[in-house]
Amino acid sequence: MAKDLRAGPADGRYDVPLEGGTAIADYIREGDRLLVTHTHVPPALRGRGAGATLVKALLDDARAQNLKVVPLCSFVAAYMRRHPETRDLLAEDAEED
Repeated sequence: MAKDLRAGPADGRYDVPLEGGTAIADYIREGDRLLVTHTHVPPALRGRGAGATLVKALLDDARAQNLKVVPLCSFVAAYMRRHPETRDLLAEDAEED
């Protein structure tokens, strides 16, 4: 589904262009930590896995950069709970719900 992940370090946003729109995730970079604050999937893409595609791409990028993730966005936190293979990316001080 995802063509490519674009990260804009200056604007703190990941974009994943998908057929029918662009899914986004806003973040703040603090050293080796990535604080993911918000995700948005266009209404036409909801319920079709676009959010999961976005978060997987974001987490794959964080892993490639050796970053730890602080999931301030509830969608990202839920994704990480459902996918135990991502738990090693969770920052030590990140709260678990």
